[in-house]
Amino acid sequence: MSLKKIMVCLDGSKNSIKGLREAIKLAKQTEDTLLGINSVTKFGVFTAIHLPKIPEKKGSKEARKVIKDAKTLVEKSDIDFECVVLAGHTSGYDLATFANNSANRIHHIVIGARGMGFPKELFFGSTSNFILHKARAPVTIVK
Repeated sequence: MSLKKIMVCLDGSKNSIKGLREAIKLAKQTEDTLLGINSVTKFGVFTAIHLPKIPEKKGSKEARKVIKDAKTLVEKSDIDFECVVLAGHTSGYDLATFANNSANRIHHIVIGARGMGFPKELFFGSTSNFILHKARAPVTIVK
């Protein structure tokens, strides 16, 4: 098992799956471990202070499905794969904070951009844009 990890952001969208496929290709070349991350933003105020990991079985039904689908896709490729569900307040902040923590050994990030367009990005922000600017590791954005 490699000490370096490629973090792939999973939200269940079509582009998230495209991002996972690209991360698999990259992991095959580098022999790194893939780390699938799902950020659940429906938790209370305590998450603003502490970014807790949630056991997979305690994640939401949607989070468990996203992880199950990702595991099914990755298991065909003979790559080490781990999954983490994070409880937080905004996906971009959670994912960038997790990636920037040196204990997590993230050396590359792959994220699918949903391309919601300017009007929605203006009001809701863009997770992939936020990660691109805030994460210390190189970021690959897949459309």
